[in-house]
Amino acid sequence: MTLKILLADDHAIVRRGVAQLLLERGVASELSEADTGAQALALAGRAAFDAVLLDISLPDINGLDVLKRLKRDTPRLPVLMFSMYREDQYAVRALKAGASGYLSKTADPAVMIRAVQQVAAGRKYVSPEMAEALATYVSLDSERKPHENLSDREFQTLCMLASGKRLTDIANALSLSVKTVSVYRTRLLDKMKLANNAELTFYVLSNRLVDMNPAIAS
Repeated sequence: MTLKILLADDHAIVRRGVAQLLLERGVASELSEADTGAQALALAGRAAFDAVLLDISLPDINGLDVLKRLKRDTPRLPVLMFSMYREDQYAVRALKAGASGYLSKTADPAVMIRAVQQVAAGRKYVSPEMAEALATYVSLDSERKPHENLSDREFQTLCMLASGKRLTDIANALSLSVKTVSVYRTRLLDKMKLANNAELTFYVLSNRLVDMNPAIAS
């Protein structure tokens, strides 16, 4: 079975490599590319796809937000998240938001092919790393790390603050008011029992929740 795939990633070289792999191996008969979240949503609204490969880090809309909109508008469309972020950072959040799986960009080509075919067939793709992340998530709340109890918005705010973004930058990126972002900051500091941005940044870096090289961390 050859598939019609939508690939959303802001790096042209990644899109070209994935397209070449899926087309040459006969996995996909057609592959449409988007380099922003808005473009991905527009393409998904105009054409029918068998599956979506969706990056977490897009320049305009966070991949988790794109995922939620896709599942709201086309609930039967399988979405495979595709990112450099480790499974224990985003996989559980992605699955809770409706993703059919989570694939690391470091995965072997054969693993990518299997994952794409699996979600397109209506099944879930779970890597060993994701299985471990899920096992950790279902453990007792007292055993979870503080950031795992944050909402998606709070978690996004946490990571963006640690990356050096100002409240105004975060508000623009998330299409929120500065006041709302400030409320998220206050909530996450309280939930994580952190005093300020310095402690927040130290926590994020210690737990490797962000990659400080954005050129490769998407």
